Amino acid sequence: MENQAVEVEILGKLTRVNCPPDQRETLIKAAQDLDNRLQEMSQRTKVTNELKLLTIAALNMSYELNNRSDESQQEVAQMNERMEQLAASLEDAISKVKQGQQT
Repeated sequence: MENQAVEVEILGKLTRVNCPPDQRETLIKAAQDLDNRLQEMSQRTKVTNELKLLTIAALNMSYELNNRSDESQQEVAQMNERMEQLAASLEDAISKVKQGQQT
């Protein structure tokens, strides 16, 4: 699949970005999300310097990704622990069933 150019608008400026056709809608949605974040941040903080807004937004998004990554790792660890407990319970139950069959 060949990349195609997609125009997105961020802070009132059009930017052309190449992406695979099947990712077009996701790219547009991501650009809209970024634009909304920047607009809200500009109104909330009264910062008008685009570079500063983009830097703050990038830091915020990086922070959010790191938090989600940490949360995901904790969830995976909890699931692994639970699976180990279930496996131990199953082994115990199987062992008891086998012992009952031998008597």
